Amino acid sequence: MSSENLHPDTLAISSGRPAHAAGVGINSPISLNSTFVANGPINYGRTGNETWQPLEEAISALEEATSTLVFSSGMAAITAAFSLLPHGAPIVASDQGYSGTMSLLKRYHTEGRLEVRFVDITDTKEVISQLQGAAFLWVESPTNPGLGVAEVGVIIGEAKKRNMGVGFDNTFATPLNQKPLTFGADIVMHSVTKYLAGHSDVILGSLSMKDPALHARLQDARVSYGSIAGPFESWLALRGIRTFPLRFAKAQESAAALAKKLAGHKAVTNVRYPGFGAIVSFEITGDAAAAERVCDSASLITNATSLGGVESTWERRRRWPLESENIPENLIRLSVGCEHVDDLWADIDTALTKA
Repeated sequence: MSSENLHPDTLAISSGRPAHAAGVGINSPISLNSTFVANGPINYGRTGNETWQPLEEAISALEEATSTLVFSSGMAAITAAFSLLPHGAPIVASDQGYSGTMSLLKRYHTEGRLEVRFVDITDTKEVISQLQGAAFLWVESPTNPGLGVAEVGVIIGEAKKRNMGVGFDNTFATPLNQKPLTFGADIVMHSVTKYLAGHSDVILGSLSMKDPALHARLQDARVSYGSIAGPFESWLALRGIRTFPLRFAKAQESAAALAKKLAGHKAVTNVRYPGFGAIVSFEITGDAAAAERVCDSASLITNATSLGGVESTWERRRRWPLESENIPENLIRLSVGCEHVDDLWADIDTALTKA
């Protein structure tokens, strides 16, 4: 059976497995090696590891990519993607998104490494107006933590008409909700740490693509910068992917239910939920201190950064100095996990009432 005919739920379980043969284990082993005998396919641990390949195959299958490269973190993957752009290249990027990406782009812009045209990624006309003469478009949709949604097909199409490269952070939507490569994106980035691995125990990133020449350049960057994935982390992430569709379906269902309940709560002034995904951001009555009290008042939901794990977490995002000034001081980002939705709501309601 061709993998092209398989559902994502099946691909998550079946991709990246050893070929069926008598006596062969069904899971790929961990290769804890830095050194390899000469004249083989791998010369040194910085250039390759047998544990990366199964994980890369699984992510490629989910994203409908030709190939994937795993990196030591999501930011390592993003940095590798931007490293391919010539010095001073003009690029278009969202003015609100993951704080690590925003901080990196602002530094590149200030230093003259890149000319970054920051736009409201949800304003299609504004995005298109800034594409002329640019070399690259970086899309994050939904945005983190504001959950703004771009007209993905339109803006990618407009970028390709202008022969621009397109990179896409697909961490929040995941390939279960959108596949940017099918819209024409050149690179799709994941913070594998989040939903794909899903257990808050690894830090990894990935870049997926269809162009072999682009793969070669990015692989070269990974080797040169040494931003390689640990074999044990790669093995854990692949194990996490096996249950990714199940976990995400549960979390997404609960997030939609909680968004509706939050919209009716007297302590909540605004709810941001795009109708899909497992992140809900909301603003409460009161200031930053009140939002901090809410996050500290839960007993089930953990006040912590990061997201995408089986456990629910939340935090006031503006507590971080690098967070965008476009994000309200009283905004709480809730990453919905796999606990029972009734227990989550009881915890949220109690925290809002107590605070």
